[in-house]
Amino acid sequence: MDSLTQIVLGSSVGELVLGKKIGNKAILWGAIAGTIPDLDVVLNFLTDDISATEMHRGFSHSILFAILITPILGYIAKKIHKKEQDVNYKNWMWFFFWTTITHSLLDAHTTWGTQLFWPFDYRVAYQNIFVIDPIYTLPFLCFLVVAMFYKKTNPKRRKLNRLGLIISSSYIVLTLLFKWVAHNEFKVSLNDQKIEYTEIDTKPTPFNSILWSALIETENGYRTAYYSLLDKKEIEFSKEFPKNHHLLKPFLDQKIIKQLINISNGWYFIEKKGNNLIFWDLRFGQLGMDINIAPFLWFYELTIDDKNQISATRKQPDFKNMDVVFSDLYRGVKGN
Repeated sequence: MDSLTQIVLGSSVGELVLGKKIGNKAILWGAIAGTIPDLDVVLNFLTDDISATEMHRGFSHSILFAILITPILGYIAKKIHKKEQDVNYKNWMWFFFWTTITHSLLDAHTTWGTQLFWPFDYRVAYQNIFVIDPIYTLPFLCFLVVAMFYKKTNPKRRKLNRLGLIISSSYIVLTLLFKWVAHNEFKVSLNDQKIEYTEIDTKPTPFNSILWSALIETENGYRTAYYSLLDKKEIEFSKEFPKNHHLLKPFLDQKIIKQLINISNGWYFIEKKGNNLIFWDLRFGQLGMDINIAPFLWFYELTIDDKNQISATRKQPDFKNMDVVFSDLYRGVKGN
């Protein structure tokens, strides 16, 4: 999720754990702990772009990381707040475990997901909430801000904070239900239109949980589609985008190709561009509602040198006419 949401979540969890004892200090420390897992952005300065992307939301978003970082943060906080006699080292450790791990648990609901069980190579990605969702964040934030103005011993403070947590958690559960409904509608429409497929990947569109997108894998390619929970018309599926995976066959033993396939989780197709190739990562959908021509959001230019070695450059399509894109998105949410 976005940084603001993770700060709010960390602060709210911090208030829940220690707010009654240390007041707004719990909110501040919770905000700090809630952002720590995202410090894996430093990988961009320590390794190449492809490797950094592959490792994103890896170790720093794991249960193991939360366990290891907890005693360190607890020790630092205990040293700084020596006068807080009601809070012992164990309290601080418990505090930092929950304010850190909830960051990763929330990120697991997004498209990218998290490697909660690192070092095992398994990414948890429920794909039921977009990385920025105002409906999730804003009510949550409002309750927390109001709670901050009450004294730490005032029961209204805890009630307001808990109410924010309950509303946000309930919304997450509701989006899982929405995803199930959308996923089922895609399956029914595919069967009704006699479109053969092997797998469906369903995820929310930007900033909402009403309009859903689908990637449909067929034997030789991929199709895309949108479905709003408010739709009344039959779902329209895109043309088939050919996989062209055979174009990568001479390069499959190269590290960078293995990395790109892993990053895309197998959802990719290849285009020929002169003597080079374009690797389209499909997981984040298309830029626009015109499913037959809208470009996908993420691709890599693969350059082949005279020794048949691959180098890759990550790129995105030009973001032009974004007002049209957002207006089309709004119309899509309203349904047909």
